[in-house]
Amino acid sequence: MHVVFKLSRIPARGWEALGACHEHFQRHRGGAARLALILTLLLVPYPTSAQGSVPAEYRIKASFLTTFPSFIDWPASAFSSTQAPFLVCVKGDFRFGTTLAEVARATSPHGRRVDVRWVRRDEEVRNCQILFVSESEAKKYAQVLRIAQGLSILTVGETNDFLGAGGMLSFVFQDGTLQFEINLAAANAAQLRVSSRLLVLARRVLNNPESSVGYETAHKMSRKVG
Repeated sequence: MHVVFKLSRIPARGWEALGACHEHFQRHRGGAARLALILTLLLVPYPTSAQGSVPAEYRIKASFLTTFPSFIDWPASAFSSTQAPFLVCVKGDFRFGTTLAEVARATSPHGRRVDVRWVRRDEEVRNCQILFVSESEAKKYAQVLRIAQGLSILTVGETNDFLGAGGMLSFVFQDGTLQFEINLAAANAAQLRVSSRLLVLARRVLNNPESSVGYETAHKMSRKVG
């Protein structure tokens, strides 16, 4: 009910909703506000016109990626020190990385500042906490994911076959909205603990019998505040 209350103050459509969501997030940085941000983004219609789709897609994905870490726990061994930054890496097309860097400036998951890096060499991947694999690398999924294997790196993609290749989280589109799916087994194998509050919002969770409630829950909550 607390999240529903906060969502009632946020417009439910388009760029207006996204802008209000960011402003709301800056004023209320607690867990409920971050959860409200994810839920609002789930319900924002995605613009399909060629002129506006690219910037809208990038900013929404950036908002997701900088919010997800607050609902995932990394082992201490994933960081070089208690003061080390939270490193979000982009592999492949870096146009998205520019927007991600802009959005990341205002966030500090688990009390760490966020750095964004474009990785080109395999050895650079090992220092990342999140690795976003661009669609441009789709033919290299096996190679890229092999580098991250055995490390506590949340791998994020944007194609339908990313989870099947061993990735942990993937963006998907349904009914004109951007959503996400989670491969919970892959995340657990990397010693990443994903909050149930995030899992319930996923469109689909592999290896989780309760995953199907996520999308329905989001829409039930939207009807309550509509």
